[in-house]
Amino acid sequence: MKYTVDKKEQYVVFTPMEEKLDTLLSPKLKSELLTVHAEGYDKLVIDMSNVKYADSSGLSALLVGNREFSRNGGIFIVMNPQDHVMKLIKISMLDKVFTIVNTLEEAAEAVFMHTIDSVDSEEEED
Repeated sequence: MKYTVDKKEQYVVFTPMEEKLDTLLSPKLKSELLTVHAEGYDKLVIDMSNVKYADSSGLSALLVGNREFSRNGGIFIVMNPQDHVMKLIKISMLDKVFTIVNTLEEAAEAVFMHTIDSVDSEEEED
């Protein structure tokens, strides 16, 4: 599987350089997302702009990423899903599960707001 990883100060941008996320690539995507998480990053933006097609196993890989990155107060953001992928996300009602944005600016803002919300909720617990 071809992809790029761009490590920013607050988050990581993971960009699959594949047109399809299907049963052939999904196990590799899951593995790579778990590797990034294991490296200590808890905020990930997955840039889906190159992905024109996904099947249920592709969505399953995204769900694994969402679960892992959200587990300990992190965030998993799906950025710029293409029409077919977005339709599948909506049909599966995963648009209620994923944080979905269109641009890197929106993703950065979502990470920032999530960080502020996390700090606020920690202060309330004290």
